[in-house]
Amino acid sequence: MTEVKNPAGESANSAARTRQRILALFLPVAAVLYISAEALSPKGTDQVLTTTSSAVKVLAIASKHPAQLYLAGSCALLALGALAVSYAAIAGLVRHRGSALATTAALIGGLGAFCGAITNVMVYPNLAAAATAHMSPGAAAQFLVTTFNSGFGHAFTYAYFLGIYAGPVLMGIALWRSRSVPRWLAVLFFAGLEVAQQMSSAGIIVVVFMLPFAAAMILLAAWIWRASPAPASSPNLKPSGAAGEQLTELVR
Repeated sequence: MTEVKNPAGESANSAARTRQRILALFLPVAAVLYISAEALSPKGTDQVLTTTSSAVKVLAIASKHPAQLYLAGSCALLALGALAVSYAAIAGLVRHRGSALATTAALIGGLGAFCGAITNVMVYPNLAAAATAHMSPGAAAQFLVTTFNSGFGHAFTYAYFLGIYAGPVLMGIALWRSRSVPRWLAVLFFAGLEVAQQMSSAGIIVVVFMLPFAAAMILLAAWIWRASPAPASSPNLKPSGAAGEQLTELVR
C-alpha cells in the first residue's frame, strides 16, 4: 500500500482551524473591552434616561467628561460587537446534546449584543454630544429623553435587555448539558456574564466584580482553541504493485 496525500483535505482543515482560533480570540477581547467601558464611564452616566430631571443631572456630569464618555462609548460598542461574535464561537463548542439550545442562545445573545450597541450609542455618544452642544440644559435634557422614549429607543432597549438576560442563561444550560466543558465553567460563564452586564459606572472598582467574567471568557477561549480541527494525519492509502495496477484498470 502506498500513501496518497490529500492536499484539499489538509487545506480545509487548516482553514477551519484558523477560523476557529480567530473566533476564540474574540472572547478575551470582549472581556477586556467590556471591563474598560465600565471602568472608564464617569460615575452615574451609564443609564437609560427617561425623565428630564435625571437627564439634567447626568448632563451636568457629562459636560465635565465628554472625552472620557466618547472613549468609554467606543469600548462599549466594540465590546458588544466582540460579545456577539463570542456567542457564535462558544456555540461551536456544544456538540450533540444541547446543540440546538446553544444555537438559540447564540442567536438571542448575538441579537441582544447588537441591539445593545445601538442602545449604547444613545447612552454614550449622544450624551457627550448633547452635553457639549450649544443649547440650554433643559433643551439637551429634552432631546435625550425624547430619544430614549421613542419607539426606536424602546425597541432596541427591550431587545437588548432580553438578550443580556436570556442569552447567558440559555448558553450556560447548553454548556452544562453538553459536558463539552467542565460544568463549573458553564456556571462561571453564566454568573460572570450576568454580573458583568448588571454593573453600572462606578469607577475602577467595577473591575473586581467583572473578574469572574474575564476568567470565564479566557478559559472558554482556551477550550475553543484546543477544540479546533487537528491537521489531517490519516493519509489515504491505495494498493501498490501488480494488484494495485489491476484494481486501477478495473476502476477505469
